Amino acid sequence: MTPHTQSGDGRIALITGGTDGLGRATSVMLAERGYRVVAGGRSAERIAALQQLARERKLPLTATELDVCDEASVDRAVTEIEKSAGTVDVLVNNAGIAIAAVMEEITLADLHKQFETNFFGLVRMSQRVLPAMRRKLSGRIINMSSIAGKLASPLFGPYSSSKHAVEAVSDAMRLEVYPFGIQVVLIEPGYIPTSMNRNAGELSSAYAKGAEQSPYKSLYQGFLKSWSKTTKASRYTPEDCARVILRAIEDDLPRARYAVTREAKIGILVRRLLTDRAMDRQMRKTMGIADFHRTPQTDTRK
Repeated sequence: MTPHTQSGDGRIALITGGTDGLGRATSVMLAERGYRVVAGGRSAERIAALQQLARERKLPLTATELDVCDEASVDRAVTEIEKSAGTVDVLVNNAGIAIAAVMEEITLADLHKQFETNFFGLVRMSQRVLPAMRRKLSGRIINMSSIAGKLASPLFGPYSSSKHAVEAVSDAMRLEVYPFGIQVVLIEPGYIPTSMNRNAGELSSAYAKGAEQSPYKSLYQGFLKSWSKTTKASRYTPEDCARVILRAIEDDLPRARYAVTREAKIGILVRRLLTDRAMDRQMRKTMGIADFHRTPQTDTRK
């Protein structure tokens, strides 16, 4: 294991999507570790709840309004941190959403929404903190990807494509900022139960409701069956992911990527070893995708 520092030493950590789910667990864990944490979020209720927790436990944690899709909100939040505390030492780009739909049916508006949060929001945040990090010649940016960034499945095209983009931009950025003493790290979790999954259901509800009339009806059904097995089998918690993020922050020589959950590690390995044809065959079996030579699909929509 790579040696790592012993505590946050008062370093400033900014976490997007930091008031719920994986981000909230990470915010609390880093604050307990001695980082001065700013947890950004959009929900006033969740911001207030996290502030209350910080007061009760006397944690060096502040929750604040931050919408990664809004340029003014991003600039306002980072400017306030720089004025009151100093340069952001650690940025955890955790904010994200998921929309499940087949690529033929997803609206371009929803696809834009998917990328605006997961990809452009991440780039917007990184661009805002990098100048100060460069001047200081230090900093670490943790980008939340997913097993879906390596392994795309039916209906996950919108989400996976946004995470593929996160993987690519992180690889480029890691080399670009290396001369300035800044490190860029990817976190690749498998399924971990959080409210993001409920939110994904809400964002995808229109497509789920339309599945009965869709030519992809059987695919939606196969996806729901497979997803149900995945969610029931998971025994991981947001804190499990937070511990890996903490390690990625504190390892002196961090790896480019840290997988979280056994399933993610296996999935990444399988994708590396199998051919595209073998991978497709396995995915068709898992999702119950019929052989088109035997069961041609008909469009039932009028």
